[in-house]
Amino acid sequence: MKFERKTFESARHRTAYLEAGPADGPLMIFVHGWPEAPFVWIRQIEHFAAQGWRCIAPWMRGYGASSVPGEVAAYANRETVGDLVELHGRLGGAPAVWIGHDWGSPVVWALAGHHPERCRGVASASIPYLARGFALPALVPLLDREIYPVEDFPVGQWDYWLAFREHFNPVVRAMEESPEGILRLVFQPSQPLAETRGPAFSANARQRGGLFGGIDLAHVPGGNLLLEAEYVEEMARDLAANGFSGPIAWYLNDDANMDYARQAVDFGRLSMPVLFLHGARDDVCETVRSRLAEPMREDCSDLTEVVIDAGHQLALEDPGAVNQAIAYWLAGMPA
Repeated sequence: MKFERKTFESARHRTAYLEAGPADGPLMIFVHGWPEAPFVWIRQIEHFAAQGWRCIAPWMRGYGASSVPGEVAAYANRETVGDLVELHGRLGGAPAVWIGHDWGSPVVWALAGHHPERCRGVASASIPYLARGFALPALVPLLDREIYPVEDFPVGQWDYWLAFREHFNPVVRAMEESPEGILRLVFQPSQPLAETRGPAFSANARQRGGLFGGIDLAHVPGGNLLLEAEYVEEMARDLAANGFSGPIAWYLNDDANMDYARQAVDFGRLSMPVLFLHGARDDVCETVRSRLAEPMREDCSDLTEVVIDAGHQLALEDPGAVNQAIAYWLAGMPA
């Protein structure tokens, strides 16, 4: 499959993006998360472009050749949704299927809440919909306190979020020392979850001095990764050039993101077709046995859920199952 690299620039932002498939095909837009790039959707883009979809995958702000603003507030959902709205208009503005992963999911969820007319359907891998906004005040009440006692784990598996907030500069410096080592960790195949569940690795991030504290990032094995080495190397070069300040700033806008969520159409209730893909082996974003996905079921009137036997990078770890789930969901949509 041939991928074209393109750039769209407005008065407020520059978006680099991948495009594949026929120019007159229906729009399918894939949004990556942290600390990623459009390549995390490469298997889906190949599949659906071959089926006649016009597949678009942008580098979000802070990544690749897209804009890298210096202000923390520039990474709030209002701004990232604005980027997608501008890109969507440039692509013709016909209602699109939007698919997000990790931090890309809160962006497509917010776009659906504020611009439902732009959405033929919305899908998410790993991060369920939270009408209050994807922010710590909305996540903490959903914690499993049997696994995360409040006295030991006040914010549960989201402790790394506080590490980013409380130790921003040291964490940025530590991550910038070895972008490729971090990506090798991110794209490791998942392991089956233990029968007896315990706290996630991320739950004591502050105690370790950061999400990857205590790990020798320079010597993380590079074999058997979920993503080809050429893509990992390109992502590492981009992160080395841009730095980690932008990507980590995505975590520092809780108040702004919750305020933006309160302004959504119909109090944030989504009426378009919605697909959520659970990663059965996802430890941090554990949605199968926890309460994390419960609010989504109240706020989406046309919801389909599918459990994939994979970890957080489910679109790469089991692309066949993910493609099948998306295709089945699309087939059931109104014409």
